Amino acid sequence: MSARSVTQDGVGESIAGLLAALALAVSLVGVAYRPARLIPFALALALIATAMGGRHSRLAAAALVVGGVCFIVGMALAVITDNPIF
Repeated sequence: MSARSVTQDGVGESIAGLLAALALAVSLVGVAYRPARLIPFALALALIATAMGGRHSRLAAAALVVGGVCFIVGMALAVITDNPIF
């Protein structure tokens, strides 16, 4: 295995970790502000991070679970408090 392939794998894993962390942050913000607009975007980022795999696969899986829970909680809170969903 050459040094170039190791470097490329490291970059992809780093990007997957960054996408998973961004998905977690956007999901948590989406609970309080426009859940139907932000959380699907966060779930798409988490799915991309999961597909990329690597050493951050557990973080990406956690981002998917947290995003799903945040979507349910955010939509329920928006409906209960009469806040806009979109």
